[in-house]
Amino acid sequence: MYRVILVDDERLIIRGLSSVVPWAELGCEVAGVAYDGNTGLELIRQMEPDIVLTDIRMPNMDGLTMLAAIRSEYPGIQTAVLTAYRDFDYARQALTLGVCRYLLKPSNLEELKEAVRIMTSRLDTMPPRKEGREEEVQEEAVQAAGNHLVRAAMAYIREHCTEQHLSLSEVADHVYVSQWHLSKLLNRETGQSFFDLLGAMRVARAKEMLADPGVRIGDVAEATGFSDVGHFSRSFKKIAGCTPGEYRNQKR
Repeated sequence: MYRVILVDDERLIIRGLSSVVPWAELGCEVAGVAYDGNTGLELIRQMEPDIVLTDIRMPNMDGLTMLAAIRSEYPGIQTAVLTAYRDFDYARQALTLGVCRYLLKPSNLEELKEAVRIMTSRLDTMPPRKEGREEEVQEEAVQAAGNHLVRAAMAYIREHCTEQHLSLSEVADHVYVSQWHLSKLLNRETGQSFFDLLGAMRVARAKEMLADPGVRIGDVAEATGFSDVGHFSRSFKKIAGCTPGEYRNQKR
């Protein structure tokens, strides 16, 4: 029996899916349900199900990034979307990220059964999880998911780079993956670590501020997220090849 997790913030939908779909007849069992995206992701990490049927328009949740997180971190999991959100481009992006079916609410029973049959047929052709199911999944979808996550992570780092306590953990939480997985993706896609990327973005901001001779170097350090002037100077020289003062003099 393939294990299924249902994720939807409408309890009535969860109740209907659990009772109306003939899961046993389709070779499946509902192993867990969640009523918001974050709880759903925690459940997915805990249980590593075979199939996830989820809405993608839930409070405080970026649906596409959630789908990318599932595909990238757990490429063997089959996913289908059941949503009231009617947007062709959004649906196209979801399918690019490896979603099996994009179903619109209210969806009829036959559509749901067909989606489940397609997912179970894909699972039937894969080896058991322990024998390396992940190697059999669509590489294009996994790559697209990784690219999506890196873009989302980079945008978040860029927006928050001047915050002194920005951490890999915070960014990973924002894109719904583990710290280890995000670190791997960043290294693969950019060739740099999280701290290298963060330092480069902070120095880029610092260069903009140093163009104004009226701003003290200590104020630049504080405004760009460095803990003190010494740390700022060392990091700046490592990345820019000169100290902040030397950089300012060169620009005069």
